[in-house]
Amino acid sequence: MEATVAERGQITLPKAVRDALGLTKGMKLKVELEGGRIILRKDVSDALSRLRGLIKLPPGKTTDDVMRELRGRAPGDPYPPPGKTRRNPKAK
Repeated sequence: MEATVAERGQITLPKAVRDALGLTKGMKLKVELEGGRIILRKDVSDALSRLRGLIKLPPGKTTDDVMRELRGRAPGDPYPPPGKTRRNPKAK
């Protein structure tokens, strides 16, 4: 595949390359030089920042509550008050 450098230094990546990498309009690429080669990499840090804030917690629930539900009691957590203990469905 080939790309031509335009008057202002711009190149157009072939559609097959854009499709294979999932590149869309406005996406940032990292440009690196390695010996006599130009390396283009997708900038994934932007993708992570765009995801921030998409998941909303139910009212009255904290991230600590969700983490305890997923992982169980963390070291240093206070023991739950009586009547608030979780039962293990696999325990007999």
